[in-house]
Amino acid sequence: MSDKKHIHMLGICGTGMTALATLLKDEGHRITGSDENVYPPMSTQLEGMGVQINQGYKPEHLDNTPDQVIVGNVIRRDNPEAQAVIERDIPYSSMPQALADYFLTDRTPVVVAGTHGKTTLSTLTSWLLDAAGEKPGFFIGGIGRNFKTGARKGSGSFFVIEGDEYDTAFFDKGPKFLHYRPQAVILTSVEFDHADIYRDIAHIEESFTKLMHIIPNDGLLIACNEYERVHEIAKNAQCKVVWYGQDNGDYCAKGVSIEDDSTSFTLMHPMGETRLKMPLFGSHNLQNVIAACALLIESGIAPEKIQAGLETFEGVARRQDIVGEAGGVTVIDDFAHHPTAVAKTIDAIHARYPSRRLWALFEPRSNTSRRNVFQKRYALAFGNADQAIIGHVHRADSIPDNERMDTAKLASDITAGGTPARAIATTDEMLEILNAELAEGDVVLIMSNGDFNGLAKKLFGKLTERKG
Repeated sequence: MSDKKHIHMLGICGTGMTALATLLKDEGHRITGSDENVYPPMSTQLEGMGVQINQGYKPEHLDNTPDQVIVGNVIRRDNPEAQAVIERDIPYSSMPQALADYFLTDRTPVVVAGTHGKTTLSTLTSWLLDAAGEKPGFFIGGIGRNFKTGARKGSGSFFVIEGDEYDTAFFDKGPKFLHYRPQAVILTSVEFDHADIYRDIAHIEESFTKLMHIIPNDGLLIACNEYERVHEIAKNAQCKVVWYGQDNGDYCAKGVSIEDDSTSFTLMHPMGETRLKMPLFGSHNLQNVIAACALLIESGIAPEKIQAGLETFEGVARRQDIVGEAGGVTVIDDFAHHPTAVAKTIDAIHARYPSRRLWALFEPRSNTSRRNVFQKRYALAFGNADQAIIGHVHRADSIPDNERMDTAKLASDITAGGTPARAIATTDEMLEILNAELAEGDVVLIMSNGDFNGLAKKLFGKLTERKG
């Protein structure tokens, strides 16, 4: 699509919508939008690009009759501006469909899908391709520190997309990743998640099975062999299937060695073996690196081109993010919220700081973690922590009592498992407890898919004051 258009975006301040607006603006289209949540940093980023943002949703925002409207999945059918789009017969599409229409034609889309690791793996794959000279495009729901953006058109063949299984729009309840025309798919894991839109694990498996069906016969599936459901779902792919895992598979690791600032390992692959070093920690990050290496090598990139990109990878914001150290206490901020991710993140931090006392703080904030579907599994996730604090359920009143996570019981069950745990209602009370009990050498891991009321920065600030 070469013609320049006036494109209006509903829900423009969402992370993905802002990223798409950036790409479209760079292509020369005129972009306007509406949102109820117009505040920094997305609003300032858009305004800095010259994008007009309307506060709230009103039919009159369409009076200039845009050529196309892109509808974010935050928009409900009864949204007054969305209703006006339909009534006025203005062409509209979802965010994933627009991304495909404008940016995936004549490209080689690499879709990174799965319950865990999508953002980090998408960013890592993009960076390794870039360091190898491939100049990929990418569209990712996080900010990679190397790129300092979550989206770029790129000029090479590859276009890496974080393949979200969440629904597309009010008029398209299928998962987003079905729009991305995958030539290659990396499938990291399949577990139950998104309890607000998926009935059960079988419902989720249906979506991933559909993804397998749209990989072309000459395409590629890179699948993690450590999940039985991945094995079952991969049977539906008609393309070449390559398996990866930490300990076995077509691509795997041997001779893993953890140092103070890095992890070294030997990558075993069909062409032989390659010794690599990464500035990352934990089994989940090791698997991410193995998967990205598999994509590059299967795409014809020589293994020796990987190390330069790997050693310069700076990670993704809010993934094992070291906020700082004050008074000998290290504060780490992380996005983990699914019980598997919580467990693996705790394990990774424990492996990095094996001789230090580890505090694990968790906020039940996601649509799944606020519910009791994983009540028992969360209790098993804190085994490698020395102390645990469970925050209040975010927007608890929006979850029926019989479906809501019981944080007091969770703390009790974690304690029964051997890790002393407390359920604390407010971050102010948490700060008081931490300020009183933290000692030199402690590590505090703060986990939430939101900002946990700014807890990480507040704690570091208090520790800095205490040090002074």
